[in-house]
Amino acid sequence: MKFETLDAWLHHIEGLHAQAIDLGLDRMETMLKRLDIRFKCPVFTVGGTNGKGSTCAFIESALLAGGYSVGVHTSPHLIRFNERVRINGKDAKDEELIRQFEKVEAARGEMTLSYFEYTLLGILLLFAEKDLDAVVLEIGLGGRLDAVNTVEPSVSVITSIGIDHTAYLGTTRESIGWEKAHIYRSGKPAICADANPPITVEQYADKIGAELLVIGKTFRFEHNHGDKTWNFFGSRGELRNLPLPTMPGEHQLNNASGAFEALQCMQGKLPLKREAFESALLNTRITGRFSKVRNAPEVYLDVGHNPHAAKELAKTLSGLPKATRQVAVFGMLSDKDRAQVCRIMVSSFNKWYLSDLQGPRGGIAQDLCAMLSEAGVPQEKIQTFKTVEEALQRAIEEAHETDRIVTFGSFLTVASAIEYLKEKVGRN
Repeated sequence: MKFETLDAWLHHIEGLHAQAIDLGLDRMETMLKRLDIRFKCPVFTVGGTNGKGSTCAFIESALLAGGYSVGVHTSPHLIRFNERVRINGKDAKDEELIRQFEKVEAARGEMTLSYFEYTLLGILLLFAEKDLDAVVLEIGLGGRLDAVNTVEPSVSVITSIGIDHTAYLGTTRESIGWEKAHIYRSGKPAICADANPPITVEQYADKIGAELLVIGKTFRFEHNHGDKTWNFFGSRGELRNLPLPTMPGEHQLNNASGAFEALQCMQGKLPLKREAFESALLNTRITGRFSKVRNAPEVYLDVGHNPHAAKELAKTLSGLPKATRQVAVFGMLSDKDRAQVCRIMVSSFNKWYLSDLQGPRGGIAQDLCAMLSEAGVPQEKIQTFKTVEEALQRAIEEAHETDRIVTFGSFLTVASAIEYLKEKVGRN
């Protein structure tokens, strides 16, 4: 079976399996054998609740600055599927992905694969074909039963552990930590960039004999607030007076530290000079990680979609220069802890522009309205809209030049905002 376009292939892949999310490793392990996918180069596996994308990007950026060839797989994407696959800093081309999907299709026979399994196999085939110096893989959901966990890592990073995806991972940090800890391997560096990990992470690492490296214990960082630099003290060495990351927020020091510890653990195979670490800090940017996309009024985009991310966003906003007004364009999926996010963010904004989100998990603006009212926001400070585009358009129309607009709550919210801003700029 062959399709001419990447969109046609993705449509075919979406319709193959009964469940969009179907955790388990058996199908992946069978397919990895059939396709003979293996890597001789170091593999970095990155899991966690928040900070995965940034940590992957710091690792990628440092390795590229060091002259290495690197493949990176992250998910989800914002606009185009190709964003999930970067080779040497560039998104994979349609034809490259189509060629690999043809191989997966030929090898699977009667076996149905989930969307994530099928696309991951194509991406892994592409990486294997490119004969890379390093591969960086983001764990999509949890760890233990995530398809990525069938690939043997050289070093594993857990970025943070918060309450999210409770239907699959459990409702406590202990149960979620246990699931995520399964990306660790016996005798391999097992990094945890969460300063207060659940006991289950330590217990699992100890049980399998992984080398557990925890931020604040085995490695740490300190922010030199006076001169806008920071120091990294790794288990394998230190880097002092580093420039602050270009991406804003104190939590990015946490993400950079987890990335740097992983890179230092791989120094034997992928040696890096100080300049590569500095380059990663100065040149790593990801759309949607509190990224500024417009001035007068300022417009920021943030994909934060759970309470842990909301706390970081509130903290980052409190550290910015005061705007005349700070307003939110906000939409969240219905299976997220929307009420808790509303409670955390309630004092950050003067006005709220709420949007419905489409799809089977889509959230309704009226639900958010009720949650904000319950958290103490007066009704006159809330407006509801059918789409993010309408909400953002109204927010911009009603804003003064010295206002700040923050669009957040979901990858879908940010993707819609990007499309709207692109169209608006195109028309002007």
